Amino acid sequence: MNDDPTPRLYLDALEETAETPRTSLRPLLLTAARARRRPAAAVSGWTAPYAGRIAAMDALLGQVGEDDWHKETVEGWTLQELLAHLAAKDGLVALAVGAPVLGPPVTVDEALARTAELQEHERRRAPGQTRRDWRTQADALCRHLAALPPDTPASVGGFPMPAVDHILARALETWLHTADAAGAVGVTLPQPVPEHITPTADLCARLMPLTMRVSGHTVAEGRAVRLVLTGPGGGRWHVPLHRHGKAVREGDVNAGAGAGGAPADATITCDVAEFCFLVGGRGEADTFAAEVEGDSGLARDLLRAAPALSGP
Repeated sequence: MNDDPTPRLYLDALEETAETPRTSLRPLLLTAARARRRPAAAVSGWTAPYAGRIAAMDALLGQVGEDDWHKETVEGWTLQELLAHLAAKDGLVALAVGAPVLGPPVTVDEALARTAELQEHERRRAPGQTRRDWRTQADALCRHLAALPPDTPASVGGFPMPAVDHILARALETWLHTADAAGAVGVTLPQPVPEHITPTADLCARLMPLTMRVSGHTVAEGRAVRLVLTGPGGGRWHVPLHRHGKAVREGDVNAGAGAGGAPADATITCDVAEFCFLVGGRGEADTFAAEVEGDSGLARDLLRAAPALSGP
């Protein structure tokens, strides 16, 4: 029996439309999934979205040329520096849950400070070493989390959330930066499978009450928005916007009675992947493609506030 889970980790990177772009990585990803044999992380259901994005990024990195590592991506970072940034933030999650952290010891639990520290360290190394340690740390994090319940408390950068939410945030950021890297080297990547997009979108919806508060919007008790996220992996969320509001996915058997029929002051309908990218700091809220019913001012306030927690 083949116990190598690598092909399973790559499955979400292989979902594409019937018409495959010439610049697509699908053939390369298939080759990588078949040929690769080094051990990969065992994953539980709740870590799978993150593991899938790690696998997709790693497949992309396996195809870049030596010159590609020096191409600028975002924030003026080279591809190697971008990968060090991902490793830095993954490492802070690993530190919070007691998983191995590679690279120099963490001196401060803060994302940008750790990024600068790790980028300085990685600039003195070959890109292949950066890639190897990033992937090794991610695999170790997945293995460690597989033995923990998803609601395990964890504080990263002074921000307490259940471990499942921290790892979904890592899945979203890895998805975003994989798209950044793909754009820099001129290839087209497929989207994650719907089963991985849905929990990521759920996290984004549940963050909306907090992003509104962080953005300075004081929302009265009883105000709410309904998010209708279309496309594979989408769904409908009722999002109460008061201080202790908790977004609920309509139709979720664990949502509680009444979630599907709760009133909302505005309904926002948009593409699920585009909404996730907006929350991750990609796109402009004022030109964001969305259909709005009801209180358009409240809806636009939410869309403008959506990226409030995003970083580089």
